[in-house]
Amino acid sequence: MDARAKAGVSIRSAAKRYGPMVALDDVSLDVAQGEFVSLLGPSGSGKTTLLGILGGFVQPSAGSVWVGERDITFAPPHKRNIGMVFQSYALFPHMTVGENVAFPLRARGEPKGGRAGKVTEALAMVELRGYEQRRISELSGGQRQRVALARAIVFEPQLILMDEPLSALDKQLRETMQIELRRLHRRLGATIVYVTHDQREALTMSDRVAVLKNGKLVQVDTPERLYDRPCNAFVASFIGEATLLPVERAGDDAVRLGDAVLRTAYPLPRADKLLLAVQTEKLIIDTGDAPPDANRLSARVTEVLYQGESLRVFAALGDGTILSLRQPGNHAARERVPPPGTSLRVALSPRDTIVVPA
Repeated sequence: MDARAKAGVSIRSAAKRYGPMVALDDVSLDVAQGEFVSLLGPSGSGKTTLLGILGGFVQPSAGSVWVGERDITFAPPHKRNIGMVFQSYALFPHMTVGENVAFPLRARGEPKGGRAGKVTEALAMVELRGYEQRRISELSGGQRQRVALARAIVFEPQLILMDEPLSALDKQLRETMQIELRRLHRRLGATIVYVTHDQREALTMSDRVAVLKNGKLVQVDTPERLYDRPCNAFVASFIGEATLLPVERAGDDAVRLGDAVLRTAYPLPRADKLLLAVQTEKLIIDTGDAPPDANRLSARVTEVLYQGESLRVFAALGDGTILSLRQPGNHAARERVPPPGTSLRVALSPRDTIVVPA
């Protein structure tokens, strides 16, 4: 694809109100050229509204949208040179695969003689070369989604918007398509903004993730920093499996949980009330081999759940607070997990001891 077709995106103080209801509240976000950014949040967070403003399907109540050096805030969708991939695929059932992919070219007045080569190239990108004459009804769900992707990239758009395109697929196919989409993005070098409510999907695919809540942008960061350094209790609880425990400040880099003092590798937030955000897989069972600088807690196992690839272990601290930890499902790891009613010690690295404002 032509590198000139790519462009960065700048959303400046975008807002959307429906009467007294605020769907989007003063959101600013820059997406670099060629970057893959996911909009992540629960239902009603504003992510679909923001995508609609980018696509031209929703007019903002305030703010502006730029693609490259072009202000597209009030440009109609067909004037934006943007590719769209929807959850429902939005394919034409009466057309062949090739005709579906060629549709954006035909709508843009591309001469018929030049369409075939571009359609072949786009289908090759999504590993559907030779499918031009297939009917849509003959395709699986994953193949239909690939056709939708080919249609979105065939005219070399400046920007590709994706609205939960994998949510209708089963779990195994969805995870396969996540990896394929990531690889496709690397080959295209396109700018992609992707909407999802699936935390794992966002972490798997994105260069950066923008977390929204109640129409506001809460945190924008790389997947690693978002997971390891959540800015508040909402992000900590929404990303992954975190147990949030009230703690007290015990110095510049330490907090008190019951009788235990836990050190953290990061500066504590400037807040009166603090929470310890404990991710389930970062707690390890201490059988004497934990690092010497690790924080340690004593607990009693209350329940062990076998979940195939992992074990979910619940343990009560001395004051009754319940911790949740996840251990690998292999036999060696399972043998380390004591049965319910048994005491155990758990360890937590200072780098994994995350404290957020309550």
